Amino acid sequence: MNVWEATGWTGKRVLVIGDVMLDRFIYGDVDRISPEAPIPVIKYRSQKAMAGGAGNVACNIVALGGEAVLVGVVGQDGAAAELKDILDRAGISHDLLDGPRRTTVKVRFVARGQQLLRSDEEDALPTEGMADQIATTAGRWIESCDTVVLSDYAKGTLTPDVLARIIGAARRAGTPVVVDPKHRDLSRYAGATVVTPNRGEIAISTGVDPADDDTAVQAGLAAREQARAGAVLVTRGADGMTLVEGQVASHYRSTARQVFDVSGAGDTVVATLSLALAQGVALQEASRLANLAAGIAVSKAGTATVSRTELIDETLAAERNMDGPTTLDRACHAVDLWRSSGLRVGFTNGCFDLLHPGHIHLLQQARAECDRLVVGINSDASVRLLKGPGRPVQDERARASILANLRQVDLVVVFGESTPIEVIKALRPDMLMKGADYTKDEVVGRDVVEAYGGRVVLATLLRGHSTSATVRAVSGAG
Repeated sequence: MNVWEATGWTGKRVLVIGDVMLDRFIYGDVDRISPEAPIPVIKYRSQKAMAGGAGNVACNIVALGGEAVLVGVVGQDGAAAELKDILDRAGISHDLLDGPRRTTVKVRFVARGQQLLRSDEEDALPTEGMADQIATTAGRWIESCDTVVLSDYAKGTLTPDVLARIIGAARRAGTPVVVDPKHRDLSRYAGATVVTPNRGEIAISTGVDPADDDTAVQAGLAAREQARAGAVLVTRGADGMTLVEGQVASHYRSTARQVFDVSGAGDTVVATLSLALAQGVALQEASRLANLAAGIAVSKAGTATVSRTELIDETLAAERNMDGPTTLDRACHAVDLWRSSGLRVGFTNGCFDLLHPGHIHLLQQARAECDRLVVGINSDASVRLLKGPGRPVQDERARASILANLRQVDLVVVFGESTPIEVIKALRPDMLMKGADYTKDEVVGRDVVEAYGGRVVLATLLRGHSTSATVRAVSGAG
């Protein structure tokens, strides 16, 4: 299953049940220490509020292109009203029950990208007398949803009785259950499809610290037995993730990037996992997608969400680093997605045999004219027809791999014809670029692109650079 099939979850609905909270961020500047105590003084600049806990899982599901239904307990207070308004504006269906306690509110004070302090307002107690109401409310939604997420932040919504009733109902309906656990005793999640503890949580539950691949597998096996779950996905922070399914283990390495904020990364994992399972994706592939999504989430500030476009881009980047070119069919899917997200797609082409500064100059100009750039390169056979039997110097896979790893390039497509006209017709780029050694009338595909409202741009050339000249010079030197 390719990335577009795996993430084709538009219309898939996920039922999220768990501890709902309001996350508030207070931003300001710190330039002095208080004369009253050895503490920084934050000068208020702005604030924002967003759904946290199970609410952030629901927000991630919607951002990824799915549908979410949120069930939880809130207080009869202003925070609950604010939270419901946030959910309404995000397009999230919710069935929030009024409980006999305050709405959980977390306030983070942030200066220059760093948290200085967090204040929690909560009553983290079991929702006594509400088990029937919570289980019944959730039960009304299970049949109409494709996956169930149990987002447990240990605030009292998901008691053992509630968990057993919801998991039982989901199993009878044949609906996958994804659990984000917080309790030490994993047996309370018995019957779940997959449980997703982080490194600290699984170490407490099993007594095994997943410090490396071997101990991660040991911890995962112990947790799966304790939870009596189908699988355990251990999230290991910078070390990636380990999936233990049956007696088989799979490891997923994290993407190297600057970690800005880990707030809500676990929510992104379960949101991605639940949507992939809703689409019928195998758990191994679903875990790979969740790992990529987590890498995006930690590079953002605050309780961040990840969009489907970002996840597709990240998946394409991971695949092209390994594989080089992509097929025209997959490129068309990517272009359709980018365009549906309001992004402008550009196209340029060439042999790109020996990459030189003139090529980089062209690609920089092309990328500046669009949001995503697809580069078409001539196949080896096509290059031989154009340049002679001694070319190309590098085969198409090598050329595509080099281009695909340039930051200006989003996709590389190989074409076998002498011109890229069929690729242009298939992709329908918004912008077509060639070097200024052509006139616009000479640009292949100009009439096609301009007919549907696209434009042709001629890039300025960086003189003194030519692959053919380089090849002749090297041959002469030999």
